[in-house]
Amino acid sequence: MSNLQDVATAANVSPSTVSRYLNKRIELPPETARRIDEAISALDYRPNLLAKRLSLGRTEAIGLVTPEISNPFFADLAAAVEDEAGKHGYSVFMTSTGGHREREIASLRRLQDRHVDGLLMMTNQPDDGTLASAMGQHDHIVLIDEDIPGVNVPKVFVENRNGAYLATGHLIAAGHRRIAHIGGPDHLFSAVERLSGFRDAMEEAGLAIEPDHLRFGAYSRDFGFEAMNAILAAGVPPTAVFAGSDFIAIGVMKAIKTHGLRVPGDISLVGFDDMPFADLLAPALTTVRQPAGELGRTGLRALLALIEKRTPAPLTRLPVTLVRRESVAPPH
Repeated sequence: MSNLQDVATAANVSPSTVSRYLNKRIELPPETARRIDEAISALDYRPNLLAKRLSLGRTEAIGLVTPEISNPFFADLAAAVEDEAGKHGYSVFMTSTGGHREREIASLRRLQDRHVDGLLMMTNQPDDGTLASAMGQHDHIVLIDEDIPGVNVPKVFVENRNGAYLATGHLIAAGHRRIAHIGGPDHLFSAVERLSGFRDAMEEAGLAIEPDHLRFGAYSRDFGFEAMNAILAAGVPPTAVFAGSDFIAIGVMKAIKTHGLRVPGDISLVGFDDMPFADLLAPALTTVRQPAGELGRTGLRALLALIEKRTPAPLTRLPVTLVRRESVAPPH
């Protein structure tokens, strides 16, 4: 294999000139540049990327830590991160933690051991301070989607509170007064913000919230099913439900049908996420669309700014939109 010295000899220049030319650190006369290009082509020279990275003090790789990859939201986000990273010459190493705290902390070792230049971090569970403490020991980290209290790094979130306000307001505008909210884990950042948006809309309309109509648990179909069953067994049922995620909404819809009721004939339903399956349900689900791809791209740009010693925004909020479909109708 040819090396830098071979190219320099063939082009009649010094090895340092070839190196600086390839790294775009020097502007050469056209004739000199032509000789180097022809020498590279004739010798089929391939730069030693590992040596280049070591000389720059970078791996040109970033880590993406995600709770899971089977969820379409995280899959879309990961695809956007990989696409954006490729445009900037970076590769992506992805870790799916399965929601295990020890795996989240272990992912930080990649940054500590210089296997990656930075981390895009996502979690789906409240922190007891363990993860915040571990993250505080590292630079070049950006949080996406969920906050971790006490961590002072750039953060990219969606407008959870406004999305919940739009969803609840849509149900109120349809004539509903007894509205339940089934949300995510009650100490998780997104769930807390969506509850706040729900309360905002209810209070603005002068509507009371029944204690039995508030349920919190995992962002999952099973929890949605269990929570809706409990609500229907508790007494006077709601005429509408705002679900904190589309997966919860699927479970809610199943429970409603199990009780011989219809969506939206008996109970209207709004979700949050706009998963790819939302418009395939029967009825098609009205939901709040959050931009998974843009979350990933914005987070990646913020991380590159840190790596390149620029200053990214400390907090970025991305807008959400209400997507009206078939699961909302006026109450009887």
